[in-house]
Amino acid sequence: MPEDYRYVVKVIELDKPMKVSKEAQESLKGVASGKMLAKMKKEAVDCPVLNKRVPFLECFACKNFQRRFKGEVQCIGDPL
Repeated sequence: MPEDYRYVVKVIELDKPMKVSKEAQESLKGVASGKMLAKMKKEAVDCPVLNKRVPFLECFACKNFQRRFKGEVQCIGDPL
């Protein structure tokens, strides 16, 4: 089976939540519970596509997000 993702990125636990865009929050309504969203707001990833640290919720809402597995995100890596 060929790899369907280009990057594996570690999920970083933060003390304080990062600012998450309204679009990302709205797109995830109904997908995860409020408790789960609150936990995800305190996580971030170093995005290989944008070359900067982004909140995990924005990564989760991105079209390049493949899956999250054992504290890592598999990213397709296509330019946005």
